[in-house]
Amino acid sequence: MARKRLTPANPLFLDTSDGGKTEPNTPQNRPPIANVAAESASTAAIEAMASELAEARESGRMILRIPVDQIDMGHLVRDRTAVNEEDMEALTTSLQKRGQQTPIEVTPLGDGRYGLISGWRRCKAIARLRDWEVGDGMVLALERRPEGAAEAYQAMVEENEIRADLSYFERARIVAVAVNQGVFETKRAALQGLFGTASRPKRSKIGSFITVVEHLDGHLKFPEAIGERLGLRLSRQLESYEDKAQHLRGDLVMERFETSEDELAFLTAWVSGCEAEEAGEQSLTRPKKPKPPPPLETRPRPDMRLRYHAKDNRLEISGAGLTDALREELAAWLASRES
Repeated sequence: MARKRLTPANPLFLDTSDGGKTEPNTPQNRPPIANVAAESASTAAIEAMASELAEARESGRMILRIPVDQIDMGHLVRDRTAVNEEDMEALTTSLQKRGQQTPIEVTPLGDGRYGLISGWRRCKAIARLRDWEVGDGMVLALERRPEGAAEAYQAMVEENEIRADLSYFERARIVAVAVNQGVFETKRAALQGLFGTASRPKRSKIGSFITVVEHLDGHLKFPEAIGERLGLRLSRQLESYEDKAQHLRGDLVMERFETSEDELAFLTAWVSGCEAEEAGEQSLTRPKKPKPPPPLETRPRPDMRLRYHAKDNRLEISGAGLTDALREELAAWLASRES
């Protein structure tokens, strides 16, 4: 008898592990159109999430982890001219113990590199820890996309005005740098753009320090140590007397100050000498007021003195000889002369 080959059984009619019941929502049992709809919904959700993440990154709401070597710390000319080593050691120790608590601000440059806007000290401290083989050398950062250099410089200045105690020299220097690089057309525009939130007197003082920066930047070893009063005195002398400024720059090249105190003492002595010389010149050129003539003095007798003051047409009689009787007699005589 010939054997008949059997075809495989339809799996839909076989018993399953749950007693022949099948899950109605499994991909195998859903209609094809349902699978397509589910895949489309998943794709749309993923695309929406990716779009949200991209928007959050571009708007600076996403914190990135960037290798410190990929950050150009010289992207902007920094407004800080000196760093206190004790402060840097304290910051480095804090980052080592607690990690980075506040992100820096960067702007994308392309090819995976970023330009630093604010957070220079934090970057330096993390790079120092990396060199010590402590930590992974990664920096927490917020991505910014400033419309231009002016906005980038403004962001740096505002961050440092809040976090760092910058000197007037450092503030004035960043104004001068911004103008020299063409970020702002004039010093007035740079002052308003970078320090628009500062009071008018503060902006005026920063403006005065620009003169000190223009004449002495690069010649001073401790420029950030110049106080407000000394800086304003220096500004006045440097702006008024260009030849004095040249001599001062030459003297600073010859001197080698080891401490800020020595440099400040030298600058104080220099500006005091200029002010004394200026005062002497003014006294020589200023017209002198004529002195009133000395009073005419006579002695009609040894115990009496007469002094006539021509300035106010006044006659003065004094001495022991001026008795009450004589005074009454003189008064009567004057009265008779008047009549």
